[in-house]
Amino acid sequence: MHLSELHTGDKGIIVKVRGRGSFRKRIMDMGFIKGQEVEVILNAPLKDPIKYQVMDYEVSLRRSEAELIDVETDPGQVMTGTFGNGHETLSESVYRELPASGKTIHVALVGNPNSGKTSLFNIASGAHEHVGNYSGVTVDSKEGHFKHKDYTFKIIDLPGTYSLSAYSPEEIYVRHYIMEQSPDIVVNVVAASSLERNLYLTTQLIDMDTYMVIALNMYDELENSGNKLDYEKLGKMIGVPIVPTVSTRGRGVVELFDHIIEAYEQREPNMRHIHINYGEVLENGIAKVRKELKEKTDIGKIYSKRYLSITLLEKDKETERFLRSVNGHEDVFRMRDTETKQIETMLNEDIDSAFTNARYGFIAGALKETYVENPDKKPGITELIDPIVTNKYFGYPIFIFFMWLMFAGTFTLGAYPQDWIEAGVGWLGDFIGSHMAEGSFKDLIIDGIIGGVGGVIVFLPNIMILYFFISLMEDSGYMARAAFIMDKVMHKMGLHGKSFIPLIMGFGCNVPAIMSTRTIESRNSRMITMLVNPLMSCSARLPVYLLLAGAFFPDHAGLMMLTLYLTGILLAVLMARFFKRFLFSKEDVPFVMELPPYRRPTTISVFRHMWQKAWQYLRKMGGVILVASVIIWFLGYFPQKTDSNNYYQTEISQARMSDDNALVSRMEHERKMIHQEESYIGHIGKFIEPALRPIGFDWKTSISLFSGMAAKEVVVSTMGVLYSGDEEARDLPAKLKTAKRADGSPAFTPLIALCLMLFVLIYFPCIATVAAIKNESGSWKWGAFAIFYTTILAWIVSFVVFKVGTLLGF
Repeated sequence: MHLSELHTGDKGIIVKVRGRGSFRKRIMDMGFIKGQEVEVILNAPLKDPIKYQVMDYEVSLRRSEAELIDVETDPGQVMTGTFGNGHETLSESVYRELPASGKTIHVALVGNPNSGKTSLFNIASGAHEHVGNYSGVTVDSKEGHFKHKDYTFKIIDLPGTYSLSAYSPEEIYVRHYIMEQSPDIVVNVVAASSLERNLYLTTQLIDMDTYMVIALNMYDELENSGNKLDYEKLGKMIGVPIVPTVSTRGRGVVELFDHIIEAYEQREPNMRHIHINYGEVLENGIAKVRKELKEKTDIGKIYSKRYLSITLLEKDKETERFLRSVNGHEDVFRMRDTETKQIETMLNEDIDSAFTNARYGFIAGALKETYVENPDKKPGITELIDPIVTNKYFGYPIFIFFMWLMFAGTFTLGAYPQDWIEAGVGWLGDFIGSHMAEGSFKDLIIDGIIGGVGGVIVFLPNIMILYFFISLMEDSGYMARAAFIMDKVMHKMGLHGKSFIPLIMGFGCNVPAIMSTRTIESRNSRMITMLVNPLMSCSARLPVYLLLAGAFFPDHAGLMMLTLYLTGILLAVLMARFFKRFLFSKEDVPFVMELPPYRRPTTISVFRHMWQKAWQYLRKMGGVILVASVIIWFLGYFPQKTDSNNYYQTEISQARMSDDNALVSRMEHERKMIHQEESYIGHIGKFIEPALRPIGFDWKTSISLFSGMAAKEVVVSTMGVLYSGDEEARDLPAKLKTAKRADGSPAFTPLIALCLMLFVLIYFPCIATVAAIKNESGSWKWGAFAIFYTTILAWIVSFVVFKVGTLLGF
């Protein structure tokens, strides 16, 4: 809590002094240092200023200044440590009361995409965030905790960003977090293989006047390249300690946190605040704007006025928006405009170029003193592979081959464990059926839970194999190449290559894929990508494809799945063109995307990703799918007291008395089929059926699609429940192939199965996806629009395929 929040008579122990420069030094000189006890003596009549007692003397602070001092009223939660020259600042009595577990350091991880930031977060905190070797994997901050040398580290993994300009949502988010949350230490994760580009962000963090430690990550790549970097000398030059790390293997992580502790306790010898010299012309402009900010505004002391002056000169929109809410900003803007014109005239270049060139000039000068490139550098694996996989002739065939391999492998390799799980589910159903007494509860267990959930859980191996392939492509760096070669296709859609990553991620799950659209700078491209993403076949649709393709296209199941995925891509292209033409016609920003070096995926990362998705799938089994299965069973089981049910019960009893088992079995099957039509779910299905009858679907299929609006896997579990009355076959694929309608015609044919797969591919995004669209677009209208257009499109596509297939005799 803030010191300003204490009431008269309250006591607290200071845990942190925020603010900048001279203010922070002055307030600490007055005795407001970490570990000291402070008491509120009184408030002024207007609640400002406030009188405090600290170090046995009284001092008054304005409320705005007291807000920059964090205190803790519970001694067991106070951050303890050392300050300045290393002497303990806690009084003897207070220090004895504070356990080591109360010492907490707030660490924010900041770095470029592909710098290994999230790998460092995972290995330090033990968190299981997925790491992908392309930009935009981390689209929000993640929090983890780590204990080391009596300290508890609160680690925040911020989104990857190339700079702190107000250009993308990630840049704005990271900048606001650092300025408003004031982490104790910022760990700037720098990729050792791309120093010049990565250090650009470092210069902006220096401008922000943050307490910073650099993790020189992927240091093994720099060593293997033969290049040399005197990182200790570089750290002294820029006033930031630099620690070499290889986060994927844990190398240097302990040393990194040792330096974080030293920086936190202000015992780090290399840590000092420097000002990047932007040259006489820019520095004069910065000084004049800074002076105007200091004299004409009351922006508070938590913000670095030098940093605000620099970003204001750069015409940063976020800084302008912030300053417009401050009194006296008109004079500051006038000074800014005057200085900007003068700088551009004197340097003969625009202000953005002037600052960018100055930063890269600073970086070049620092590296010239500390970095030596290997003169005998040989082409690496990236230089050898890229000319092939990005070739205009070979690139697309290679990409399609990888897609086919992924789907064929998912189906073929997954068939073996799928058979084992299916046999286990069948054994469990038989075991319960033979040991439980007849009644509604037994029917619920066998037909509702085992028939519904068991019909979906058999596809768990296929889900894991699909994510295995996706993880390999992400972690190796190939996914970024896929975006590169697809840029032209994306451009034809009215998008650019960056949109390809969320679309490919949609093959796994549409929800994180839609969230990852935050990395797309253009709002128009971001909106189009969000709206067409539901057309990507997520893993929730995979059980439906596996069920129907395996049952009706057993010899070409892999090809059928590839066709469905390609159909989704084609429809996404067409709809994106439509949306671009009629809804989002504004011109897009240029395509800029990093192509990271190829890296060998780590076994831990790949299998961790597989397990995460498997666990999510299993949780869904015990959640929405279980609930939906029970609801579907209930609606199909009741009401029990109907005329036809009573009639069949009487006839079955008579058949049993005559020991005619064949007749009993046939009449039991007829009873269940007629009962389903007369049940609650039968009435609902009959109501929906007219809308779907033109595309070949009966009432049971209609109900399955209706239930699938919650989650697509529920389509399979609903079928498992609805077709449990058919005792001619035990497994669901066989039940579907032998299922009959009331008129005796088959309920499913290969053509109907194809139309059903197409309908599931296209229609009604799941509820979670709709919510994600609402959150990312900022309006429910776009979520409702996605529901409407996908359902209409699904009906049209399925209708055309069904009519054409019927005319051709399929």
